[in-house]
Amino acid sequence: MKFFKSVTAIALSLTMVMGLAACGGSATPDETEQNSQEGQEGEAPSGDVKTYKIATDTTFAPFEFEDESGNFVGIDIDLLNAIAQDQGFEVDLQVLGFSAALQAVEAGQADGMIAGMSITEERKERYDFSEPYYDSAVVMAVSATNEDIKSYEDLAGKKVAVKVGTEGYAFAESIKDEYGFEMVVFDDSNGMYQDVTVGNSVACFEDYPVIAYGIQQGLPLKLNDKQEAGNSYGFAVAKDKNAELLQKFNDGLTNIKENGKYQEIVDSYTK
Repeated sequence: MKFFKSVTAIALSLTMVMGLAACGGSATPDETEQNSQEGQEGEAPSGDVKTYKIATDTTFAPFEFEDESGNFVGIDIDLLNAIAQDQGFEVDLQVLGFSAALQAVEAGQADGMIAGMSITEERKERYDFSEPYYDSAVVMAVSATNEDIKSYEDLAGKKVAVKVGTEGYAFAESIKDEYGFEMVVFDDSNGMYQDVTVGNSVACFEDYPVIAYGIQQGLPLKLNDKQEAGNSYGFAVAKDKNAELLQKFNDGLTNIKENGKYQEIVDSYTK
């Protein structure tokens, strides 16, 4: 019986093979689709566009801010969108504020962050940065009506406003003991500017393009002539995470610099 069953099974198998050969060896449409899906298991379909969650600040004009129409715009936002278009991915923008954006990246709730973030050695211990996309400088600003504060020496015994995470904060921290002033720290630029405008703080230190843009738009402050060397801004991801996204940002940045789109975006906010 065992031999008979084996012969029968072989005969049936040969019949099926010959039948398939007569049909050109094609599987049914369902089988073809199933085999295709099995062969591509774990791979995104070629038509899919990857979406990354990117965290940013709430207000750091001209790098990120809300325009009169309620759209979120700025150098950072426009560069990010241009790079995303160049590299074929989409952006889910998370407008969180600087500190919350940092936390979101570290917690894995955001894939990356762009928020006028200075590349520092300390931050490199926690984040991986792109190539620099903007070089900044730091400047002191006072109320437009203030005639008493003309130099760092005039800050002695007074309050100076700064925004957390900025080059202005880092510079103020580096000289506060030398010039004897107290730092008042804010999470957003508007709060810092308001503190100086109402006279609670006599001055603030801010990234030059940011404060210059604000004054151009009507902010009642004026700049000290002295500018300090700042740092470079970079796009950031969590340490040892999202290397693919970081590479896409770098590749896209290179491309939009070469095709002129980068300078077009920067000039639209700074000239």
